[in-house]
Amino acid sequence: MTKDSPTSAPGVDLGWLADRIDYRRYQECVHCGLCTASCPTYLVTGDENDSPRGRIYLMRGVTDGRISASDEVRKHLDLCLDCRACETACPSGVKYGQMIEPYKIAMQMSPSATGQGKLGWLLKTILHQIFPYRDRTRLALAPVRALKAIGVYGLIEKSGLFKILPKNLQAMANMLPETLPAAQPLPERLPAIGPQRAKVGLFIGCVADVMYPGTNSATARVLQRNGCEVVIPPNQVCCGAIHYHSGAEEPAVELARQNLQAFPFDELDAIIVNAAGCGAMFKDYTHLLHKVDPQAAARFQAKVRDISEFLVDLGPVAPKASLPVEVTYHDACHLCHAQQIRSQPRKLLEMIPGLSLKPLPEAEICCGAAGTYNLTQPEMSRELGERKYAHIEKTGAAVVATGNVGCMMQIAKIVRDHEKPIEVVHPIDLLDRAYSAEK
Repeated sequence: MTKDSPTSAPGVDLGWLADRIDYRRYQECVHCGLCTASCPTYLVTGDENDSPRGRIYLMRGVTDGRISASDEVRKHLDLCLDCRACETACPSGVKYGQMIEPYKIAMQMSPSATGQGKLGWLLKTILHQIFPYRDRTRLALAPVRALKAIGVYGLIEKSGLFKILPKNLQAMANMLPETLPAAQPLPERLPAIGPQRAKVGLFIGCVADVMYPGTNSATARVLQRNGCEVVIPPNQVCCGAIHYHSGAEEPAVELARQNLQAFPFDELDAIIVNAAGCGAMFKDYTHLLHKVDPQAAARFQAKVRDISEFLVDLGPVAPKASLPVEVTYHDACHLCHAQQIRSQPRKLLEMIPGLSLKPLPEAEICCGAAGTYNLTQPEMSRELGERKYAHIEKTGAAVVATGNVGCMMQIAKIVRDHEKPIEVVHPIDLLDRAYSAEK
């Protein structure tokens, strides 16, 4: 903050923000506008206030005391997906995520917070008390799993009965995969297949492990097939992203501390993550834990690798069996923008014999999932999802691959709505199928 800046403003605690945002972050933006073409919300609305440079101007204006954190200002900040596409486009290296994330937390903390972006008690309970915990989520979804298993769920959905539910619950129900597989528990340790090349820890996540447990199992098998001993700590917890991105910093910090204790990171060559959002959160632990245990956070963070990033660096074992299928690849925002991982997933797909990779227009534009964004901003989320689907359909691909659970759920939902037989998978699922076909 500047010397003469106020310490409080209507709706936000500027002192709290000053402790988390270096004022020089605002000054790094030269307002050149190169970010606007990559910003999903600006592409839809055309409103300068819905662009990264516009939002930086708003945040700085509130910080300087020139404007108040009014409902109108909150609306524009809440509409941000935090996809970080602007960071990729920015020639000045502006760390936009390190500004918008604390600002959103500050707005959620404010007792005067209002509007669509404000979490209601029901959504807050689900996001903070259920989703970050695998067992609680499975228990909450047990009735849904049973109804899906006996074929009744679809009938209830088509009958329109879900319309009596609160809108947030309707959105959650709509996002659920067609099937909810039973848990696939993994042992604490899996041996390498063939000569051991590395020892890695595997992060299995929370929502991802409930919605797509098969992807975690596939990830473990692929790592074994590539000569890795796999350690799966049973006391690992949610990465903290669900709390942090919905305005709850302290629980996110506590979850991060638990993960530092759970993983023997000093003994591992890498900590493997297969969900882009979780990987980006892990790679930001030094920022999150800068006042708690920055040294341990830095050592942990240095070991974090997305599964595709790790395999390409290791030198992946090429499958021998053919997998004749046309695939298109969507770049998850927190993989391509937050972690700058683009070529690696494509390299893994391209080495599968018989697989044809079709280029996807606007592959790096957000699909509208953005963590919990599809629950808090359903209209914009839906518009971006439809935009993504239109491009997918043009490719003619039978399969969409993407490296994040939220993207998988969002795209699969839009595909179902259009009643198209397009499968949505993680790239590692396809690599695992190719390895399995060798048998």
